[in-house]
Amino acid sequence: MMGQASDSVESIQTPVSFVEKLAGSEAFGAMFREGMALVEEAAAYLDGDGRDDAKSLPRSEALAYAAESMRLTTRLMQIASWLLLQRAVNQGEITRAQAASDKHKVRLSQQELASNPDVFAHLPQKLRDLAIHSLRLQARVMHLDQLIYGSDAGYAQNRVESPVEAQLQRLRNAFAPGL
Repeated sequence: MMGQASDSVESIQTPVSFVEKLAGSEAFGAMFREGMALVEEAAAYLDGDGRDDAKSLPRSEALAYAAESMRLTTRLMQIASWLLLQRAVNQGEITRAQAASDKHKVRLSQQELASNPDVFAHLPQKLRDLAIHSLRLQARVMHLDQLIYGSDAGYAQNRVESPVEAQLQRLRNAFAPGL
């Protein structure tokens, strides 16, 4: 009887990491498949029908199309790199600590739309759909990245209301004692 109580106490003291379970779950698998499918869909569009769509646009919209397609490509490459890195961790090819190191960690950055809403509304529907889908996926990936690798400082940056405050927070983080 005593041995059983001791065993249950030990199992209670070892917490299960929700984030670790989430990163290795079927939900992550679905996100991975969605991300890779979106990369393929965007590549097929930009190399195929998208070229024809761009040729038929007026000059100003053609420039916006070029900017949006570059931004879309950059966004998707960041997402794909992050997803592939997490899959490598999940499959035991690298450790979570290795993935978090500066050498291996993918630097995610917020890649907003390149065009203002009025111009964006005149771009081909397929490009707009791809861009919006990629923004939603990017937000989910960045959220999961913060859960896995982020600190309290990462969450504070999401609450920052002004660019000046964001810069001040970066300075505070850079000069924080113990780093």
